[in-house]
Amino acid sequence: MLGGQLRALWRREHALAGAVLLLALALALPPITLERPRVTYLVTFDLTQSMDVEDMVRDGRSLSRLDAARAAVRELLPRLPCGSRVGWAIFADYRTLPLMLPVEVCSHYEDLLAALDAIDGRMRWANASNIAKGVTWSIRTARNVDEGTRVLFFTDGHEAPPMAGNTPPPMGDITAGEVGGLLIGVGGELPQPIPKTTREGQPAGHWAADEVVQRADRPVGQSTEHLSELREEHLKAVAKLLGFGYRRLGSDTALVEAVLDPALARKQPTPTDLRWVAALAALGLLAWRHRPAWPLRLGRR
Repeated sequence: MLGGQLRALWRREHALAGAVLLLALALALPPITLERPRVTYLVTFDLTQSMDVEDMVRDGRSLSRLDAARAAVRELLPRLPCGSRVGWAIFADYRTLPLMLPVEVCSHYEDLLAALDAIDGRMRWANASNIAKGVTWSIRTARNVDEGTRVLFFTDGHEAPPMAGNTPPPMGDITAGEVGGLLIGVGGELPQPIPKTTREGQPAGHWAADEVVQRADRPVGQSTEHLSELREEHLKAVAKLLGFGYRRLGSDTALVEAVLDPALARKQPTPTDLRWVAALAALGLLAWRHRPAWPLRLGRR
């Protein structure tokens, strides 16, 4: 019995020594470079006035499509793995304008949030909205950053003036799928009046039917381009044409899963902090050493 107690004491003391060594390792271990999947996105926001329609709901309150898109991205940022990069761009008319080229999300987190909060409709330089052309300009911009940059494009798909049929955008220099990305559809299914705003962003009523270009392929009075809803089928067609994926803005979890799709990531050498592994092992040894000594006594019948 004495021999068993001595062996138990020997094991406990060695466990303590092992825990001390592991804690020292946790303090001194430098980051280790590992090949890990990382994503790089140029996130583009549609700033045209239909994105001011307040038909989105978040945390029980109504908000505009643009605000819903920004809120979703704000929730997305801390869920991206360190080493991933994100940049901001805006869309109006037929052009995409980069505001901030992709930077590493962990070391530039506060800068990214500050720039994101500043994005609003006052940056809009035109009221026209040619979505398909805008996405192709996002592709060109992302391609100029580097070959691993993807596009994340938030829009309701409302073209203004309306497209004539299914006219594809100019793609002479673009091959479908060469730059991966996602179109994120934002908006409700019921047509809503489009808010009109001044250059300073002040409300100025809503657009009337006689103030916008209506569709020429519909009888007079039956076109409702002054109303806006999510044009999902159009966005799916654009996504397919350009080799993109399509998702409708819904839960944050679904957006994170779509953005982190392995098909859109690439493996990069990434400094990885593994000190937590040594610290967790030390905690396990200390818990084992200081476990209560409760002998199990079994009675005999």
